[in-house]
Amino acid sequence: MAADPDTPLFSPLYRQIADLIVRNLEQGEWRPGEAIPSELELAARFRVSQGTVRKAIDELAAAHLLVRRQGKGTYVATHAEERTQFRFLRLAPDLPGDAEERPVRRFIDCRRMRPSGEVARALDIPTSQAVFHVQRLLDFGGRPVVLDDLWLPAALFKGLSAERLSAWPGPLYGLFESEFGVRMIRADEQIRAVAADDVAARWLEVPPGSPLLSVSRVSYTYGDRPVELRRGLYHTRDHHYRNSLS
Repeated sequence: MAADPDTPLFSPLYRQIADLIVRNLEQGEWRPGEAIPSELELAARFRVSQGTVRKAIDELAAAHLLVRRQGKGTYVATHAEERTQFRFLRLAPDLPGDAEERPVRRFIDCRRMRPSGEVARALDIPTSQAVFHVQRLLDFGGRPVVLDDLWLPAALFKGLSAERLSAWPGPLYGLFESEFGVRMIRADEQIRAVAADDVAARWLEVPPGSPLLSVSRVSYTYGDRPVELRRGLYHTRDHHYRNSLS
């Protein structure tokens, strides 16, 4: 049955507290990598029980917004952490022994441009607002496996350049988080099988027409605001797309 639009929706108290914590994160009160107040301090602040705060923190930890550290407290999650560095990269090697393999990035281009209508709609910006278009390759074991195209709102990433991207030693989302204050907290993906065109075939070193996996992703920051459109072409000869469902 459809909900009556004139009837207020009930939200459990712990979820209301979780929303308040997220609002504080969005406002920058606690930055990525920093500890948040203890459960007792938050309970006093929000005038609720410690159990309610604990349940709210559990939910935000499950959403990878917070990280519990045994004996140390709760911290704002960061893409610089080992456990979250490649959380949005769902590509896994077919051979279990290659599970620890880390991709090597090669940036092809980074330029400021006007977005197409499709890109502007995905990022929820007008076509008059500039974006950065980034192209890169991900190599696994010395072989090109992923060809990525990224579009980012230029207003949020002022000063982005190919040199800055290439000089950054960590994950790309870690750069966005620490240097530009833009944290990716969730993403929507669409996946389909495609044939390699001449450009993709050249970069991925496969014959034109080879089967590839196309992954189109829109990443969001706080407030469900889209801040990145990414289209990747995956060569899955030795890799597969992995996901866990529950």
